[in-house]
Amino acid sequence: MQIVHQIDSLRQMIKAKRAADPAVRIGFVPTMGFLHRGHASLLEAARKECDVVILSIFVNPLQFGPNEDLDRYPRDEERDMAVAREAGTDIVFFPQVSEMYPKPTRTIVSVSGVTERLCGASRPGHFDGVATVVTKLLNIVQPDNAYFGMKDAQQVAVIEQMVYDLNIPVTIVPCPIVREEDGLAMSSRNVYLSEEERRQALVLSAALEEAESLLTARKETISPEELRQTVVRRIQSAPLADIDYVELLSYPDLVALENWSSEERVIVAVAVRFGSTRLIDNRILRAPAASLSHS
Repeated sequence: MQIVHQIDSLRQMIKAKRAADPAVRIGFVPTMGFLHRGHASLLEAARKECDVVILSIFVNPLQFGPNEDLDRYPRDEERDMAVAREAGTDIVFFPQVSEMYPKPTRTIVSVSGVTERLCGASRPGHFDGVATVVTKLLNIVQPDNAYFGMKDAQQVAVIEQMVYDLNIPVTIVPCPIVREEDGLAMSSRNVYLSEEERRQALVLSAALEEAESLLTARKETISPEELRQTVVRRIQSAPLADIDYVELLSYPDLVALENWSSEERVIVAVAVRFGSTRLIDNRILRAPAASLSHS
């Protein structure tokens, strides 16, 4: 496994690999580090489908708001390298902020529509930072496939829209959420949770599971708002849960639902704080075939 810190050095490595084998397929996994089994699953998916696997580790300041956790975002370079090596990574791109942003950034990539709800509403400017850094990374690596976890399903929708609109020649590969044995979605931020916060955070996956079971059982006899309120009530049963949002939207265009539309995908997405830690989770479901309108 090779570790590289400079953009030019990475480009030279990739150029050499493509020169040696023009048919080589490159898989890319962009991360902010503090890797866990969720990240490893992305690397393993890339390993199965590609000849060369490139991981980037970069805590991107553009996607953090002024009162967010940039400075205390967890970092563990030694563990990251061990996870990357175990998952079969070929190259780790580990740039400093000065390498990615040597001068003030005057070009920002902004995706409209799909960024206006969920985390886009509660974290203004966040997805501009995501879209900008992912565009930069895709231009640097020029991979065939890029792998993203569905825990941040809105991020996947934003990146897919951006790649489509800008004709970026890459296939975005969404990968399933990886959970702890008790159901909690894996996140680098889980390390912040106290023992009691960690216990109560299980209400997120339980609420989403209840929503899926209820939709399966009642199908078109339950409205989108009734289903959303079911999730809200279940989360509120945890005393430490402070809800940022609970939304039920079409996916991937993320439009609010008043009625079910024939067999479309819908997302139940939640963001909840436990103490100072903000967790997100979601479940993508198939809407009932029949349309229902409740007054």
